[in-house]
Amino acid sequence: MLAIFFYCLWRCIDIKQDFLINEQIRVAEVEVIGTNGERLGRMSTAEAIDKAYDEDMDLVMVAPNGNPPVCKILNYSKFKFEMAKKEKEAKKNQKVVEIKEIRLSATIDVHDLEVKAKNANKFLMNGDKVKVSLKFKGREVRFIEKGKETILKFVSMLDAGQIDKEPKLEGKFLNVIVLPKDSKK
Repeated sequence: MLAIFFYCLWRCIDIKQDFLINEQIRVAEVEVIGTNGERLGRMSTAEAIDKAYDEDMDLVMVAPNGNPPVCKILNYSKFKFEMAKKEKEAKKNQKVVEIKEIRLSATIDVHDLEVKAKNANKFLMNGDKVKVSLKFKGREVRFIEKGKETILKFVSMLDAGQIDKEPKLEGKFLNVIVLPKDSKK
């Protein structure tokens, strides 16, 4: 019995309704917009719902913060479908920028630095950000300037990138974020 209650509660929370429709509208007076976008003026909520039912449509509150709130007569299921379609289209056109990490050490050799720079250039060409981390081991922490020189040398090898901010020490790591050259901060 308790499991059924929690399942029903979970389903109620899971269902998300963005707009108030028909009898859910609890204000006395609303501004009504017709099916073709024409203004029908102010009227009582009951009168607006009757007008919507006469046209086999729903009354949907599209602007609850207005004075009075604005409601529109439309087919709610079609409206929800079109909203979901627009949201899906907007999501499709979105570019997700990933942050790739390149790890260096304070005693890295020049050839290893060149190989890592080549990989970082590939990431930058794909439009990703690159986080360059230099880890200090043991007593190497005393030589932060040598680490900064190594990171700046590495960044100078990158053809497709530019530094977002100066190298910053965080614990035992000296970090810098490199952006693709064509991107803006």
